[in-house]
Amino acid sequence: MNILKKWGFTHDTWRGQHGEYWVLGQAILLIGFIFLPVWRLASLSIDKYPILLYTSWGLAAALGLVAAILILKGLLDLGGINLTPLPYPRNDGQLVKSGVYSFVRHPLYSGVILLALGWAVFQWSLSHLVATTILLAFFNAKADREEVWLTQKYPDYPDYRNSVKKLMPWLY
Repeated sequence: MNILKKWGFTHDTWRGQHGEYWVLGQAILLIGFIFLPVWRLASLSIDKYPILLYTSWGLAAALGLVAAILILKGLLDLGGINLTPLPYPRNDGQLVKSGVYSFVRHPLYSGVILLALGWAVFQWSLSHLVATTILLAFFNAKADREEVWLTQKYPDYPDYRNSVKKLMPWLY
């Protein structure tokens, strides 16, 4: 219970003041993604084309590797003092702009999106591709809200936001 308090959860926070509902929504979406059935076009039989099959597996593995690096390095660079599941910054936290955060402002969100995309490619699942698009839209909106709080807390955040991409390194 002490860890929840350390992360910023209190009796008063379930009013949504620190982004608790974003965390709840994220959990629901991720659980839904895990249990989402694979849906493929009946006319698309990738098994007939081994080169396409193995290429998609390679792409999925590459996406998974990049996702793992973003997530693990993002967690390490945040350190224990800044880590919280809430989008609201911790009172005792500091703005992290080094490491993976010098390439992308939200590497944990990026990692989850790339992991989902890798799974969609690996499975050739249109249902998971749609779900990945929904995750992208959700994390983009969550990051927007988080950045309002970060701008309020850290005066140099707007400069950082203007110099580093939001969710996809070098792209977006």
